[in-house]
Amino acid sequence: MGRAAGAGRIEEIPSLMTIRIPEFALVLMVGPSGSGKSTFARKHFKPTEILSSDFFRGLLSDDEMNQAASDDAFEVLHLICAKRLARGKLTVIDATNVRPESRKPLLEMARKYHVQMTAVAFNFSADVCHARNQQRAVERPFGPHVTQRHAEDLRRSLARLEDEGIRRVYVLNSEEEVAAATFERYRLPVNKRDERGPFDIIGDVHGCLNELLALLTKLGFAITSCEDG
Repeated sequence: MGRAAGAGRIEEIPSLMTIRIPEFALVLMVGPSGSGKSTFARKHFKPTEILSSDFFRGLLSDDEMNQAASDDAFEVLHLICAKRLARGKLTVIDATNVRPESRKPLLEMARKYHVQMTAVAFNFSADVCHARNQQRAVERPFGPHVTQRHAEDLRRSLARLEDEGIRRVYVLNSEEEVAAATFERYRLPVNKRDERGPFDIIGDVHGCLNELLALLTKLGFAITSCEDG
């Protein structure tokens, strides 16, 4: 069974997990290198929605595994993330995101652009992740101690993600849960883009009830008193 965190708790949920996200969201993939975050993101999101730290390292240095390019890569990733959020575009961050300092600038952006943040955590052991890294077509230039550190950071993070301000946290603990997970995007209540009107917009009416009623009548509204139900 997977787990979903919400409203200050982590709950057991069915293995067939539906991850509900608003149409405008910032989604963090959280987990050790080799836990399957990138494959999962490509399965569920459009390529243009995914910002991958590996991709930006490759873009800047022609080598996705060049850790010396990481600072510049994340600077560009954060810039593009901010531009997407400013345009109201759902954005997925494909990086380990297992340390608080990695999540902090993303949380600040979520608050700045009034976007809900969702985390999908891949709670796999360091041994599993290291074995996967060994099987990759592109060799990972680090040993098992790195995935061990990632796994330890993840375990510490799972207890604090909500306290940091991440609204929903979904934890995947097995290959079966990863395979069974689906996403459902829902429309935000404030999204009125399909409304065509006409609209009547009335400003501040403090202390002007009689004037308001007269205006509504003139606009063609039927006035019903509280006594009329």
